[in-house]
Formats: sequence, structure tokens, C-alpha cells
Amino acid sequence: MVSEAGVGGASTAQLRRGALARARDYVALTKPRIIELLLITTVPTMFVAAGRVPSIGLIALTVAGGTLAAGGANALNMVYDRDIDSVMERTKNRPLVTGAISPLSATIFALSLEVASFVLLWTTVNHLSAILALSATAFYLGIYTMWLKRSSPQNIVIGGAAGAVPVLVGWSAVTGSLGLAPFMMFGIIFLWTPPHFWALAVRYKDDYARANVPMLPSIATASKVTHQIVAYVAAVWALSLALGPVAHMGMAYDAVAFALGAGFMYYAVALLRDPTPKRAMRLFGFSITYLTALFVAMGVLAVVHVR
Repeated sequence: MVSEAGVGGASTAQLRRGALARARDYVALTKPRIIELLLITTVPTMFVAAGRVPSIGLIALTVAGGTLAAGGANALNMVYDRDIDSVMERTKNRPLVTGAISPLSATIFALSLEVASFVLLWTTVNHLSAILALSATAFYLGIYTMWLKRSSPQNIVIGGAAGAVPVLVGWSAVTGSLGLAPFMMFGIIFLWTPPHFWALAVRYKDDYARANVPMLPSIATASKVTHQIVAYVAAVWALSLALGPVAHMGMAYDAVAFALGAGFMYYAVALLRDPTPKRAMRLFGFSITYLTALFVAMGVLAVVHVR
């Protein structure tokens, strides 16, 4: 019986396992969990912009373009940050740190994703969406990764704007323009990012200190960090409520936004009173629930027209 063999005596099964592992490494470069969160805000924004469910084709093309752009940006971030990733417990197993993928291969991969995203959005959605997606990548890499992350405790405050751009992409994909409502939705994510990320950074503040990254929890007192978190949560809560009348969301949205904001504030105040990593991770977990639920509610209520 002839054995199943591949190149150099390797079995077909071994080659397949190797190819799958390689594919997983490239997927890991894109930070898929972050992309999921970006898309959770993009699609409901499209529903709000249209006042109904847009065409499935438009949603699919916008999501595909946004995924490619975000994936490329995240991969470029990993290429640039591979030195600090190697000394942080949370990131030491990333593909560029372990050597599973070379910096050159990762850069080619990332730039290919960016080109594909731009071409796809430009030719099938609209020019504004393509430009916005590319600008988010440029901001994330140039302003946050290369400049602020290693130089300022305001790194995630300013740099977090890149993560808010997908709602502008989603809105412009439907309308071809922008207005006050999408910029308020942008503002919600912009203000949400610091308390979300700082909560995680409380847990990993020693990691950031080792890497010499001035993330606020690694350089400031627990009191200062938690008070700022509470302030940002209050601002998110206020802006989410202000969005209702501007976007004509109705009282059902107001009730949801109020309840979710109250929950967010509860976890923020709990961290203020007990600034421990355990409390911080509870806030971090709820922050994801908060943003997901808020935007899903926007999308659903925009479609069913519950006022």
C-alpha cells in the first residue's frame, strides 16, 4: 500500500496542517476580534442612515471593504509594534514575535488588504467611503501607532478616533454624504474608547510599563485613572442620549440608551471604589456589551420604526 506523501516526504495531512496554521497566523495579524466590534457598529449605522434595511449587496460590499481596511491597519500595527509586543505578556505570542511570519511578508499582506479595500469600496460603494476607510488606516498607523502610543498618555484618547471611522464609512455608504447624526455616532465610539481600553490596561499595566508605553494606567495613580474613566463614561452616556432627537430615534431608543448608560456608569463607579484588575475586567467586558447593545438597538429600532 503506497503511503500518502507530499513534497520532501511530508504527508498530505501534515502539509494541510501547516497550511492551516499559516492561514491562522495571517488571520491573527488582522486582529479579528477588534474587526468584529467595528463591524457591529458599521451595519446598524447603515440601518439608521437608510431608515430601513439597505440592500444586502451594499451591506456585504461595505462590510467586506471595512474588514479588509481594518485588517490591513491591524497588521501594519503589528509590524511596527513587534518590538514592544515581544516584551508584553498579552502579545508575546503574536505571529511576528514568534517568527511565524516575517515582517516583510506581513507588510506585503497588509498593504494588499488596504489596496483591495480601497479598490472594492471605490468601485462598488462610493468614493467617500473608500477615502474614509483609507484615512482611518493612515490615522491609526501614523498618528496612534507611530507617534502617540509611545510618547503620550493621551495615546488611546486621540488615536482611538480611527476605531470610530467605520460608522462614517457605513453612513456614507448609504447616503453618499455625512451629517450631524453620524458624527455624533462617531463621537460615542470616540468617547467610549478610553474607558474601554483603560479598563483593559489596568489589568496589564505592568506589561505596558515593561514595554515603556505610557498608557495612562501604567503611569498614573489608580485614582486619576478611575476618575477619568467615570468622566468619559458620563460623556458617552450624555452623547448617546443627545443622539436620539438628532437621529429621530424615538423614546424606545432613549430608554435603551439610558439603561445601558446607567449600567456602564455602575461598572465605572464600582471600579472607582475598588480599583482592582478584577473590577477593571468586569468594566472592560461590560463596555463591549454596552457598545454592541447600543448600536444593535439603533439598527433594530430604525428598521421597525418603534418610537
